[in-house]
Amino acid sequence: MSESVDPAALPAVSVIVPVLNEERHLREAVRMILGQDYRGHLEIVLAIGPSTDRTAEVAADLVAHDARVHTVPNPSGRTPEALNAAIAASTGEIVVRVDGHAEIPSDYVTVAVRELLRVGADNVGGIMDAQGADDFGRAVASAMRSRLGVGSSAFHVGGEAGEAETVYLGVFRRDALERVGGYDIHFTRAQDWEMNHRIRESGGRVWFTPDLRVTYRPRGSFKALAKQYFQYGRWRRVVARHHEGTINLRYLAPPAMVLGTTAAALVGFVWPPAWLVPVAYGTSVVVGGVAITSGESVRTRLVAPLVLATMHWCWGFGFLTSPRSLAR
Repeated sequence: MSESVDPAALPAVSVIVPVLNEERHLREAVRMILGQDYRGHLEIVLAIGPSTDRTAEVAADLVAHDARVHTVPNPSGRTPEALNAAIAASTGEIVVRVDGHAEIPSDYVTVAVRELLRVGADNVGGIMDAQGADDFGRAVASAMRSRLGVGSSAFHVGGEAGEAETVYLGVFRRDALERVGGYDIHFTRAQDWEMNHRIRESGGRVWFTPDLRVTYRPRGSFKALAKQYFQYGRWRRVVARHHEGTINLRYLAPPAMVLGTTAAALVGFVWPPAWLVPVAYGTSVVVGGVAITSGESVRTRLVAPLVLATMHWCWGFGFLTSPRSLAR
C-alpha cells in the first residue's frame, strides 16, 4: 500500500482471535498483530473461552496496556461462536481472522487489504505455511505442504493467485460476513470451508494469493495428528450433507483408499493376489514420505511415511463413520 496514502482514507481493520488455553502463546500472537505496518486504524478483539490456564489473566493484562486490544466472552469455548462474538464486538470495515498459534509477518494486514481492494474480493487468504520445530513436526509439516498429504489445495501447496473454494484464516469485507450471517455455529470443524461456500453461493469472490503466508505449527504427536484429521474427515462429510454437489474426487480419495485397501486385505486371505493392493499403498507411502522430506534428518524421513498414513487413514475413516446425528 502506497506510503502516500492518507491513513485516514484506509479502511479500518478489526483482527479477531478465538482464544482457548493460550496462556503460552497469546502474548506473542498479540505482539505480532500490534506490530503490523498497516497505516490505517487497527483493533484486536479476543474472544476468550473458558480456559483452564491463565489465558484470561494474560488477556486482561494485554487490554490494560494497549487501548487497541479488547476482549469478549465466549462461554461455549467453540470456535464458530468465538468468531461470531468477536465479529459482533468489532467495528472495522475489514475483518481479519488470526488464530492463537498463527505467526503472521509484519506486512500481513497491509498486503491482504491491498489485495482485497485490488481484486474486489469478499475474502482473501494465502498460504498455511506449516513449519515443524522438531523431527516429528517437520515430517508433519512436509506432509501438509505436499499434494501426497493434503491434495491440491492452493493454501497448502501454493500456486497462482486466483479464485478459490476456500483459503486459510481469511481477510473479509464486513458486509460479506453480514450478508451470509457469519459462521454457522453448527460446524465444530470445517466452518471456514462452509462459510466460504456460502459467500461464493451469494455471488461473492474468495481469492487466494501466494503473497500472504502464515506460519502454522503442526500437532506434536501421532495421537493429536490422528484426532485432528479424523475430525477433518468427519466434518467434511457433514458439509457435504448440507451442501449437495460440494464433494469431489479429492475428498473421496481417502475414504476410497480405506475401503479399497481394507477390502483387498481381507480378500487376500482367500485370493492372495489381492494383497498387492495394500502392498502398493504401503510402498507408495514409503517412497512418497522419503521423497517429500528430502534434505531432512534421517528420523524425519523415517517418520514421514507413518505421518502420511495417519493423515490418510484418519481422514478417510472419519469421513466414512461421520454420523448422521451431526447433521442439522
